[in-house]
Amino acid sequence: MEQGIKKTLIKYAICFGVASLLTVAVFWIRGFFTDSLSVNLQILSDGFVISGFLLMSVSAVLYINGEGGFIGVGFIFRNMLLAIIPLGRLKHEVYAKYYERKMKTLKRTREAAPLVVGLLFLVTGIVFTVIWYQKFYR
Repeated sequence: MEQGIKKTLIKYAICFGVASLLTVAVFWIRGFFTDSLSVNLQILSDGFVISGFLLMSVSAVLYINGEGGFIGVGFIFRNMLLAIIPLGRLKHEVYAKYYERKMKTLKRTREAAPLVVGLLFLVTGIVFTVIWYQKFYR
């Protein structure tokens, strides 16, 4: 098997495992298999939607970070730390130079695994919601 495909499959497997653990945690917290079928369908829906939404949120944060969206926050925390450290002000640099330096070393990765797995779990949760709505809501 090609090395690139193997790494991609490992990323998808890790994301799927994390989402599955989150889903099972929601099932356990909500008490799956302890109530009627209608409540169990609601719990299924909740578990899949929550884990799907969390993975999609992680994907959004990774994308924003890859585009340099958190460089300003890093600059603020760096300057706060330099203000506390003795003689830290000597290392102060202007935001434009800091931004330019960080953009040169920025790694732009396009990770689709959290987004794809999150969408898969979200759609699964929506399917369970539709089934519950058709069977028990009316």
